[in-house]
Amino acid sequence: MTDKVPMTAQGYQRLEEELKHLKNVERHAIIKAIAEAREHGDLSENAEYHAARERQSFVEGRIQDLEDKVGRAEVIDVSKLTGNAVKFGATVTLVDEDTEEEVTYQIVGDEESDIKGGFLSISSPLARALIGKEKGESVEVNTPKGTKSYEILKVVFK
Repeated sequence: MTDKVPMTAQGYQRLEEELKHLKNVERHAIIKAIAEAREHGDLSENAEYHAARERQSFVEGRIQDLEDKVGRAEVIDVSKLTGNAVKFGATVTLVDEDTEEEVTYQIVGDEESDIKGGFLSISSPLARALIGKEKGESVEVNTPKGTKSYEILKVVFK
């Protein structure tokens, strides 16, 4: 699979930092833990050894996953984007037309999404409904709790 994965520069940097940490810190700690556990003798009943091997398996899997994502990343410099329409990287302020509650989200790549942190995945139903719309327009989104309507108050690129 060679599809490019869109992400912001900040999201790319976070992935690279996690990858570096796993390779340079976690790997060495696991190797040390396995070596120490081996010194305790019989490996078949050694809980520390099995825990360290399990952790090693998880970390190696995550390293492969991150290397794949970093390798396929298409880093988009949001600060160079402009316009009135919602697109990848836009920070959008919405108002719920029922509750009048305002929310602000930045539309980011799937790997960066964190709804509580204000980062909305580009593939989410809300982001897909917003793409191409402009300030003042309304969108309807089907949610598990029913259809919600939002009005776009502001679209900025920062």
